Amino acid sequence: MKSLRMVVCVLPLALAGCSTLSSVNWSAAYPWNWFGSSVDISDNGVGKITAATPLTEQAISDALSGDYRLRSGMKTENGAVVRYFEALKDNQLALVVNGENGAVSRIDVLDHDIASDKGVKIGTPFTELYDKAFGNCVKATGDDSNGVECKAPGSQHISYVFTGGWSGPEGLMPADDVLKNWKVSKLIWRR
Repeated sequence: MKSLRMVVCVLPLALAGCSTLSSVNWSAAYPWNWFGSSVDISDNGVGKITAATPLTEQAISDALSGDYRLRSGMKTENGAVVRYFEALKDNQLALVVNGENGAVSRIDVLDHDIASDKGVKIGTPFTELYDKAFGNCVKATGDDSNGVECKAPGSQHISYVFTGGWSGPEGLMPADDVLKNWKVSKLIWRR
């Protein structure tokens, strides 16, 4: 009878705990992940995500070593429906992985802990990388239309989106003296 009372008392607690265990990142318990993993963005990709990575939840999760919680979605882009994955870190959007033809084609990096192989990360000032926008930058489009997108120096696959305060006409790029106060708000890798 005593063991039955114990089961009746413990069972609700165990069942309540099961609902929260799905959000636990179990791969962080692996000994090889105890000291953290360094994810960076280079011409090859972001961390272990490259152009050869299949656009599947398992492949992306494996490439990120399980350090992020993934969720998937669908959106329209240039008149076509495309699939994407969002990687969340501490319930904050950290990466958006887009693809086409079943492979990764673009990764938007919003994680403040991820830097380029040159040390550029969210918050890096425009003046640290560029003297002027001409020849380096264009007005950003889509979700980033309030910013300026600049090719990373010496890279074919990386660009940076800079944002900041400006009250000029919509659709025009700010002058260099305005851009000098802007900072990186997103790093982008494209295939």
